[in-house]
Amino acid sequence: SDSKSKDDDDNNNNNNNNEITGDFVSKETTSLARSYLKANGSMKFLDRYLPGTASAEDILNLIQLLGYKPKELPRMDNENALMYLIKFLQKAMNKVLTMRVRLPDFDTIEALVDSINNASNIVVLTGAGISTSLGIPDFRSSKGFYAKLSYLGLEDPQEVFDLSYFREDPAIFYSIAHMILPPEHAFTPLHGFIRLLQDKGKLLRNYTQNIDNLESNVGIDADKLIQCHGSFATATCITCGFKVPGETIFKEIRAQEVPICPWCKTKRFKLLKEIELEEDLNGSASAWKTMFSKSFGVMKPDITFFGEALPERFHTSIKKDISECDLLICIGTSLKVAPVSEIVNMIPEEVPQVLINKDLVGHCEFDLSLLGYCDQVIVYLSEKLGWKINHKDFEKIAKSDLKCTAVEEKVGIYEITSSNYNEEELNEKSDIIGEIEEKEEE
Repeated sequence: SDSKSKDDDDNNNNNNNNEITGDFVSKETTSLARSYLKANGSMKFLDRYLPGTASAEDILNLIQLLGYKPKELPRMDNENALMYLIKFLQKAMNKVLTMRVRLPDFDTIEALVDSINNASNIVVLTGAGISTSLGIPDFRSSKGFYAKLSYLGLEDPQEVFDLSYFREDPAIFYSIAHMILPPEHAFTPLHGFIRLLQDKGKLLRNYTQNIDNLESNVGIDADKLIQCHGSFATATCITCGFKVPGETIFKEIRAQEVPICPWCKTKRFKLLKEIELEEDLNGSASAWKTMFSKSFGVMKPDITFFGEALPERFHTSIKKDISECDLLICIGTSLKVAPVSEIVNMIPEEVPQVLINKDLVGHCEFDLSLLGYCDQVIVYLSEKLGWKINHKDFEKIAKSDLKCTAVEEKVGIYEITSSNYNEEELNEKSDIIGEIEEKEEE
């Protein structure tokens, strides 16, 4: 725009309108654009980054520059495309305006090592990526759990964790639950690192989105652990509320059978018999009997399904922990499910935030991102700290020729690799561009 000032040009490091295309988006250019928007507001941002008469393609390029993209791209010649993209751009700007700004002097592994050494209230937020080395699939990757469920014919694979679907037919969930059932007594080097933080008096809290309960296997204290989405540790009858240790129903889960509550078993048998007799006599049974007959007396693992509230302890703890946290480390998560994903925006801006993950998380502003397999990254970091993780694979990984390579050094992005692992698999990176979730869970 002709009205932009020299100061605007200087602040933006020569990112003129002609350079704003999806092909040139990097984490550095995205961070610069986000910083400019937060510092100058929406009007000056749009004036700086858009031509006087913006096309749909101009709007799309600006959305991508901010680090987002629509799930479904409209055709640029569609008359509704411009209005759709304008609304989406507004959502993207609103997201950025509520987002933290990266710390200017926290972009090296050395800075992280110093921070860990000096910290006493580290919050660790973990996701499925920390358990994949044990054969437990993650959920959202191209080879993850949801990708394996296409044969079920569901409109959305997340429906297997929808409470209403479970009540209608629990057999759907129990046909796939064995795929995510945790191995007994196992944990990864990454879990061992969290235990090490606890033992050294540095762990404030581990907020895990995982349902595998491996944190208990490694010995994370109950008061240090928040299982945001519940776990397989216990199971409850959805009819009478009878609760049992989770392993009580593991045999049925592995056999892909529906586990039944011992206290409701007789009533369930009687109900199903009544329905069968009514159908034989009348051609159909009473609606009130059949509505949830399949789930009557069924045991459900105490994992949080869509449609269920998060544990109250999550809400009470996070309010206290965000004010005490002196370092946030997010590990093995794409941060796409609210409200857990919002923790990064709740922590005070002056607190360093670090990502350890196979892929970048483009919709967040981490000060330091260490990319690679979680176990390899954490062993590399542990050696930099002079620590040894109590895990049988620690020495093996430590001796696997771990290397750190700068990806985008100016914005603190590095990759940890090992010569002992498939290079092609290591180089499978997701786009830095994130998504604005249309549907966030309560």
